[in-house]
Amino acid sequence: MSSTASTKGGRGKPKSSKSVSRSQKAGLQFPVGRIARFLKAGKYAERVGAGAPVYLSAVLEYLAAEVLELAGNAARDNKKSRIVPRHIQLAVRNDEELSKLLGTVTIANGGVLPNIHQTLLPKKAGKEKGDLGSASQEF
Repeated sequence: MSSTASTKGGRGKPKSSKSVSRSQKAGLQFPVGRIARFLKAGKYAERVGAGAPVYLSAVLEYLAAEVLELAGNAARDNKKSRIVPRHIQLAVRNDEELSKLLGTVTIANGGVLPNIHQTLLPKKAGKEKGDLGSASQEF
């Protein structure tokens, strides 16, 4: 009888159990408790539901993982084992959706995408007469 006394009614925490964070319960790496605190302190709303910080943590974790994966690929393409801001810039600007999301964001020490405008490139030597006239019609 004494073994079931601590869990009787299913209310409250059993005395001997170790506390489990909300991040662990949700299977996340990002801190649910900290994000809940920020949502409350930021006065985005009078009250914050229990699911809101979990959802926001999951979204932020997904975005971070996406950027890190693409930046890791960019670092590997450049034969580097460390991700630097340049790799993050290349990752974000080469991905259509991330580029739209971070369109107004400046990444410090990110540089620009390598890009040479078509009109600045040298003309092809082996062009025929018909091709020269249609070159101005591209735009």
